[in-house]
Amino acid sequence: MSDDLVPDDLWERIAPLLPSRPPRRHRHPGRLPADDRAALRGIVYVLRKNVSWREVPAERTGCSGVTAWRRLRDWTEAGVWPRLHAVLLAELRNAGLLDMNDAAIDASHVRALKRGAHTGPSPVDRARPGSKHHLIVDRHGTPLAVTLTGGNRHDVTQLTPLLDAILHIRGLRGRPRHRPGRLFADRGYDFDKYRRILRTRGITPKIARRGVPHGSGLGKTRWVVERTFAWLHQFKRLRIRYEIRADLHLGLLQLACSIICLRRLRTSF
Repeated sequence: MSDDLVPDDLWERIAPLLPSRPPRRHRHPGRLPADDRAALRGIVYVLRKNVSWREVPAERTGCSGVTAWRRLRDWTEAGVWPRLHAVLLAELRNAGLLDMNDAAIDASHVRALKRGAHTGPSPVDRARPGSKHHLIVDRHGTPLAVTLTGGNRHDVTQLTPLLDAILHIRGLRGRPRHRPGRLFADRGYDFDKYRRILRTRGITPKIARRGVPHGSGLGKTRWVVERTFAWLHQFKRLRIRYEIRADLHLGLLQLACSIICLRRLRTSF
């Protein structure tokens, strides 16, 4: 069976993080549970191809789509995806591939077809139900943290939650790194209140001013976050929100961020 969906380097990092299943009963044990790697294949297949869970090809993944959805639910509730992201960020830092001296922040709208938590009338989509992906990246576009809100939430409201969501990144001796040196943002974050918050945290704000003509030069650093959104939207399941449960959609976002981190590790060797 092809393992282009879950290559060995991804599986080796995620397998130790998965919760152990209860032992099978001796009497009436029931059907043998699907293999965890096969379930992960089903999850990644949906993430990449954006098919319904019932359309997951069992002959290719090794399990049914319903089983893959249940594992996504269980692993999301167990906090697997943030831990996987932390492991990969630590490896990137250890390899000298993480540059948190500069970071960039932005948000992207997605339509939410089935509503659910963290949806709202989108101001850029005729007030249809939507959600926002909020993202902060390092100088190279490596995703540091991602959050999910309703489509009607202002971008700036997620500035401090995103900073708080950055994991304490190990990988080198000394204190774990968890905040950037400078933060680049567009005019949507142009509020002096938030500049003061950033300075209080020891972060230098580099935020474009409203009313100032384009050409400030900040875009030369800020473009990396837009490129990372393009990488995320290569995972077709993230272009539109289909999951009613916000935690499951966020779990898929976090898994996609981890895959992007892993790709950067691969290209460095």
